[in-house]
Amino acid sequence: MQPYKINIMFHRFIKIIIAALIIAYGIYEIVDGYAGTGIFFILLSAIPIFLYYKNEFILLAFLKLRKQDFEGAKKWLSYIKNPETALVRKQQGYFNYLHGIMLSQTNLMQAEKYFKKAIELGLSMDMDLAVAKLNLAGVAMTRRRKLEATNLLNEAKKLDKQNMLKDQITMMKDQMKKM
Repeated sequence: MQPYKINIMFHRFIKIIIAALIIAYGIYEIVDGYAGTGIFFILLSAIPIFLYYKNEFILLAFLKLRKQDFEGAKKWLSYIKNPETALVRKQQGYFNYLHGIMLSQTNLMQAEKYFKKAIELGLSMDMDLAVAKLNLAGVAMTRRRKLEATNLLNEAKKLDKQNMLKDQITMMKDQMKKM
C-alpha cells in the first residue's frame, strides 16, 4: 500500500485570486483606520504575485540542482502534475530545461527532447539558453551532425556574454575538428 500523496501545488490563477483578496483586505484595513496593517497586507500580496511568475517548485528544484542533488530536484518537479495548465509559458520552458539537465547526466537522447522543448517555450536568461544549446550541440555531435552542432555552438557562444561556457565551447569545437 502506497502512502497518500497530497497535491500541494496552487494553480496559477488561485495565486492571483489570493493576491487580490489580500490587497482587498489591506484596502479595507486602511479605510477602517488601520493604515499600518493595511500597508502590511498590501506588501504581503507581493508573495503570491511573485509566485505567479516564479513557480515555487521550480525554484526549489533549482536550489537542489545547485547542490548536485538530482533526486531532490526530481522530487520537487514531480509535484507539478500538469505543467501545461499549471505553469505559464516561461515556467514550462524551465520545467523542461530542468528535466533536460537531469537527463543529460544519464540519457542524452531523451534530454535532447526536453532541451528542444525548453528552447521552443522560451527561457528568460541568456545563460540558460546558452546551456541548453550547448547540450543540444553535444547531442548533435554524438549523432555525427557536425553542421547542426557547429550552428548550436555558435549560438551558445553569442548567448554566453560572461564567458562562463568558454572552456566547454572550445573543448567541443576541438572535438569536432577531430571528427
